[in-house]
Amino acid sequence: MKHFLLYLFCAVSIHSIAQINEGLTPEERAYLFHVVKKSPILNNNFGRFFDYQGPEILFPNKSINYDSIELLIINQPDLLIIRKDEIAKSAKGLIAEAANKMAVWELNNVLQAKRDDPDDLKHYKNEYAYFESLLMEQLPPNATKMKGDVNQPHPKIQQVMNPNMTLGDKKMHLEALRFLTVNDQLVTLNAINNAINTYVEKRAFEIYKALGGKAGKFTNVLVAAGDGSNTEGLLDEREKDEKGRWNRGLPKAVGLFPYQLYIEKTEEKKKVTEEIESMRYTVNNFKTTGENKYTNLHFDVWGYNSEKQTTVVIEKNGLNYHLFGARDTRFLSPDSSFAEGTTFQAIINDLEFNKIAKLHEMIYGKKGFDYWIDYNTKKKDATELKIEKREKEYSDLGYSPITTSSKPSRNVKKSKKKAIKANTGSFDGTPTTSSNRKERKKLQNTIVGLYDLFEAYKKKIAELEAQKAEAIDLMAIYQRRLDNFKQIMGLRWATYTENEGLYTFEDSTTFDILTQEFKFPPSATQEDFEVRLIAIPESCLSKLADEVMLHINLMDAAPNYDARINLELYDVFESDKWDLPRKLFQEGDSVALRVFFEGMLDKKIPFEIVARGQGIGKWNGVQTMKDEKPNELARYPGNPSESKMDSTFLRLRKSEVLIHIDRTILLEVNSFTDPVASSIQVTNEELASAMTKYGLSKNDALSAYRTAAILNALKSELNVLAGQYLTREEAKIVIDRFNKEWLKAKISLGRTSVRLSSF
Repeated sequence: MKHFLLYLFCAVSIHSIAQINEGLTPEERAYLFHVVKKSPILNNNFGRFFDYQGPEILFPNKSINYDSIELLIINQPDLLIIRKDEIAKSAKGLIAEAANKMAVWELNNVLQAKRDDPDDLKHYKNEYAYFESLLMEQLPPNATKMKGDVNQPHPKIQQVMNPNMTLGDKKMHLEALRFLTVNDQLVTLNAINNAINTYVEKRAFEIYKALGGKAGKFTNVLVAAGDGSNTEGLLDEREKDEKGRWNRGLPKAVGLFPYQLYIEKTEEKKKVTEEIESMRYTVNNFKTTGENKYTNLHFDVWGYNSEKQTTVVIEKNGLNYHLFGARDTRFLSPDSSFAEGTTFQAIINDLEFNKIAKLHEMIYGKKGFDYWIDYNTKKKDATELKIEKREKEYSDLGYSPITTSSKPSRNVKKSKKKAIKANTGSFDGTPTTSSNRKERKKLQNTIVGLYDLFEAYKKKIAELEAQKAEAIDLMAIYQRRLDNFKQIMGLRWATYTENEGLYTFEDSTTFDILTQEFKFPPSATQEDFEVRLIAIPESCLSKLADEVMLHINLMDAAPNYDARINLELYDVFESDKWDLPRKLFQEGDSVALRVFFEGMLDKKIPFEIVARGQGIGKWNGVQTMKDEKPNELARYPGNPSESKMDSTFLRLRKSEVLIHIDRTILLEVNSFTDPVASSIQVTNEELASAMTKYGLSKNDALSAYRTAAILNALKSELNVLAGQYLTREEAKIVIDRFNKEWLKAKISLGRTSVRLSSF
């Protein structure tokens, strides 16, 4: 290993070292090294290509002191070699993540220097001038002030650009500035947000390219969702690794993640108040890259909250792809499992199956408002009938004649008995007269009681109907919120399969948990899609929602850009021949070969060879691919010697060797021909038989011969190089493993295949 590293160090030219310094100062290179090494996802993917050649400096606990190493690199830049050609083969989004962290760190320094130390600002004079120019493009006139002949941002809004200030504090500071209306405050905040995103995007792209990254389209967005009330210190220059441990030494950006804002109007006591509010969920609109390239999205979560599940939704053509944060890391995954914390789906379920369900039962259930309204209505109606009946009885008594009975009444009899018993000899012997007075009084009391009961029923019905109306209105509010929440989450969830952390959705879109990259498959045309970031509220009805911050990066990605080895052989074979005129591997492939050999030494990583004779090729705008419906030509058009070398034909005469190293090691060999008919003589009996059976052309056969020649050359060269780069024992493992697969290799030709050993 030491011998190999020494060889690599000596092989790096002064030109290549100077090239990586282009656009990056020693401080920037040192800080990039620090960022990559302190961020596990970056270090695991391309940390080895930041080749530090200096002494190892340790803390007393034996952990590496990157702060001291950073200073050492600044003072001795040659101690760090950044192998950008190898970094460029890593996941695009991860390179962009490192570049974004660097850009955020720089802008943080620029804004802090402007506020705190004019001497430091001299170091960032150009950077601040650019940021201020972006800011002035959208600042409202009231937020600017003339200084001499130059219009500048008003000095009193400088505090709002403090990277450590929360959104809530920013709003309070602007509210105190009497010369700004509420709309001015909103425009000012949006102007700052736009300047931040534009500055970081431009700077991140410059750093991305300095690291070897290539992209025709590069979109970099910082966005935050939540109530914006308590973010300060949340990041505190740290983030979690994949094991949930905090890392320090990463850029602080609490105030540099823009919120999407609006003015909320409220009316109380006929007085309308206006206040700036932040969106609890954000929407960012994008377009796929088109041009038959992948659309590569990368997500990097900041402001991570382990108690509430980070939720990101991507929607394209009505199909929704969901990415959820795990409880113990900041990484996203389509797997929604999240124990002992709050999820947005739980908020939706509480609203639908608790709040709304209870209201629905309260209104329409067996013992709900409708039941009691009906019950009391029936009682009221029955009481009304009783009233009518009793009033008729009372009326009838009014028309009855007064009568006197000769028979003593009961009272007379009782009076007589008392007199006899008392020996008084006198008693009330008044004749019995019936005038219905008592019955009338009794009916009166009954009727009055019935009227009271009737009114009570009416009052109860009115109360129930009012309560029902309130419940219906509340349920409508809940339902609107539920519909909104469901719309945010998406109505049509994409299904997926998973293999070792690689998620493949139903439309071939993929998400790789190891790189946090989401890829739309290539398409010729652009399509609209959106990314939604959701802050989880305290409850389904609460306006309080803890902040979550997200870095989104979008780039185009050519097929096979991340192949660790990508040999493109254009027109290397003579016409109708398949003898290779030169070696496949050159000196510049040494680092990539070492990575390949290291992968081969790990027998837990599967290894596979895929070889194809693709026949006539066609150009799709970005790469040569098999023409499924070829139209063979008898000869080259016009002047054959000139048209043969035209790019439309030249780019089709291509062979390629691709080695992908990921969850598996995949070696691919493809060969293509142009559409001019071949005149080769096919001597391979197995191939000749396949041509007859499956209707293959001589161009198909020619491409198969060329693929076989490349496979043979690969075996020969890799066997030798393994012996050069590895120990004897290691070389034997790699050579045996490669040769075993090589012996089993078959060359595919459309619907059939031919054994390599038959050539």
